[in-house]
Amino acid sequence: MEFFEVIQRRRSVRSLEKIKIPGEDILKILEAGRLAPSGRNAQVWEFIVIDDENLIKELGKIQSFISDSSVVIGVIMNPEESKFWIEDASAAIENMLLTITYLGYASCWVEGTLLKKEEWAKRLLGIPEEKRLITLLPIGKAKSEVEKPYKKPLSSIVHHNRYGQSYL
Repeated sequence: MEFFEVIQRRRSVRSLEKIKIPGEDILKILEAGRLAPSGRNAQVWEFIVIDDENLIKELGKIQSFISDSSVVIGVIMNPEESKFWIEDASAAIENMLLTITYLGYASCWVEGTLLKKEEWAKRLLGIPEEKRLITLLPIGKAKSEVEKPYKKPLSSIVHHNRYGQSYL
């Protein structure tokens, strides 16, 4: 798959089917996160791989579709270690999502509903209190094709030299 095809094919999939995901594919996804850029190269991310079916089922209390995933990767950050922790996490997450798509799997960036239950999830997973569990990436096979979401045309979001001047 070509690089731009991966970008065009990535979707937020909330209807997953459990499949066997080889360990080498999980390592590729984690490596993609590890190789992301980070402010001052601080690399303050940590990842937790969850493949225990009971834990995955429990995590389904955050969003029910998580229960149907084969593996869940949590992204853990420590805000005390870098003032760029949110940006760094976002870069790592996007690298992982693109790699998940490239490998033929599906996922969804779970953050909003997670943050409402973050303390509960951290206790469930044994994550230290001072760290943040900022995102869960449930991984599996898409049960069905997800429609391409509407994206604004470039002409409506790109300016040239000065705001309001069209580049296109």
